[in-house]
Amino acid sequence: MKTKVGIFFGGRSVEHEISVLSALQGIAAMDKNKYDIIPIYITKKGKWLTGDALLDIENYKNLAELENKAQEVYMRPIYGDYNLYPVKAGGGLFSKGVKPVDELHVAIPILHGTNGEDGIFEGVLETIGIPFAGCNTLSSANGMDKITMKMILRSEGIPVVDYVWFTDKQWLSDKDAVIARVEDKLGYPVIVKPANLGSSVGIGKATNREELIDKINNAEKFSQRLIVEHCVGKLKEINCSVLGDADDHRSSVCEEPIKTGDFLSYEDKYMGGTKTNAGMQASAKRIPADLPDEVSAKIRKMAEDTFRVLSCHGVSRIDVMIDETDGEIYVNEINTIPGSLSFYLWEATGIKFPELMDQLVQLALRRKREAGRKTFSYDHNIFAMSPGLKGGAKGGFKFGAKGAKH
Repeated sequence: MKTKVGIFFGGRSVEHEISVLSALQGIAAMDKNKYDIIPIYITKKGKWLTGDALLDIENYKNLAELENKAQEVYMRPIYGDYNLYPVKAGGGLFSKGVKPVDELHVAIPILHGTNGEDGIFEGVLETIGIPFAGCNTLSSANGMDKITMKMILRSEGIPVVDYVWFTDKQWLSDKDAVIARVEDKLGYPVIVKPANLGSSVGIGKATNREELIDKINNAEKFSQRLIVEHCVGKLKEINCSVLGDADDHRSSVCEEPIKTGDFLSYEDKYMGGTKTNAGMQASAKRIPADLPDEVSAKIRKMAEDTFRVLSCHGVSRIDVMIDETDGEIYVNEINTIPGSLSFYLWEATGIKFPELMDQLVQLALRRKREAGRKTFSYDHNIFAMSPGLKGGAKGGFKFGAKGAKH
């Protein structure tokens, strides 16, 4: 019997299209002799669709037409129910007697950005209890939010650049105070970022106050939490991927992405600086990075430490910055669901894409087995064990002679 793997992708995110590319790459790489792959595409409005039409990238050029070619489905938020159910017109989501479309054994989320990589979707999967590859709710949220991530890493002695963070409401209500904090602590130049987006969306460089205001106004459109970081002058960016779980993992070779400006743009990362649709692996890069062996080893260790400290799972990519003026190395961010699943880094390390996908499935199943050994609730019913418990919503609760009153 083949393992039925649900690949979830798309989502309500500005990185929607990148998720589609990454997922179709992953699906194409999976061993069809071992797995039945069920694509589940989440539209920009949040509908879940499945069907063979989702496997052809040409169909995504007309999303309205694609919806007509696919079947809308849902999963019930009931622990242990791994079925995909059809959404029937006029019948409501949870109508009785609905025959499942299919049953999943494992889920692999390939959702980039908000509402997918930030722990929200992972919480849905944890509620259902289905084995899934990738970070859990907590580590996804901590990894996605650049502010929380830097706080955790700094507390564990992992170097990050100096930063100032604030909310959009703080910015809109008292711009002068925010500007003063940035100028007093960081000076110029700085990098402005939304706290919880990837793919370089909303990021900008500011070299003076006027540019700072402009870049924050732009970043504020994308996120409620914002971060301004010290800008490393002579910067070399290096990426490294980590595969496994917090207690058993390995790192890939390092890569050096080639940027066309002060930082890697959306086009640098996903379009190779041009308007193509080949995905993350199309961007210009050096693999392995041109680094001394000791520097490469240090970066791989920092990547593994970041993965461990954040309790990550599956495959992640850690991006670091080298300040070539003094040789200092800083962790910039972690991508808990990296573009193209960083398969090109693992192929350069000796793990082919099909094997990478296979390892993700096995990691999902292993975590489920290990979680099954823990106690999450007791079988006892305290209400049945307390015959003296009386009362209700109006009068409160009253225990027997030896009990307490509320």
